[in-house]
Amino acid sequence: MNSPKPFEAQAGLAIRGTNSMSTIKISNYLDPRLVVFLDVDSRDEAISCLVDKIYKTGRLHNKKAFYDAIIEREKIVSTGIGMGTAIPHAKLTSYNDFFIAIGILNKGIDWNALDGSPVRLIFMIGGPDDKQTEYLQILSKLTLIIKDEKTRKKMLTLNSPQDMIDLFDGNRSSD
Repeated sequence: MNSPKPFEAQAGLAIRGTNSMSTIKISNYLDPRLVVFLDVDSRDEAISCLVDKIYKTGRLHNKKAFYDAIIEREKIVSTGIGMGTAIPHAKLTSYNDFFIAIGILNKGIDWNALDGSPVRLIFMIGGPDDKQTEYLQILSKLTLIIKDEKTRKKMLTLNSPQDMIDLFDGNRSSD
């Protein structure tokens, strides 16, 4: 009865007792100050701009450590998941809660994405390294929302941070 959705199973992100998925709301991890419209030419510029924005909101204890962790993660395998989207992330011991910064690019940039397509939407996740279940729930829920082509296209038309948060607040595509 509570079988995982096909993508969750395919991506290895199925969570036992999928009822827990309904408790995760992406909008709870968003802040309008962390929704940024970017005009950059490279992955590293985009990462740098988002990390700087997160730092300026006071969410980062150590800007360089967070940036380095994001870059190290990219060296393992690209976080460009396809569909014009990247989900760079870092989990560090000094954090208590997760946060998500969103970068919307006016033009696609190369991210070495799995499908080879340029990235226009970036969802940078940061948080504690000791809450793996919550992290997987966030990642799974976010991925399910991103997979919806209509929602992705809508994100690219929005022109205010609050509109982006409202879109996630009203999104029930994975329920």
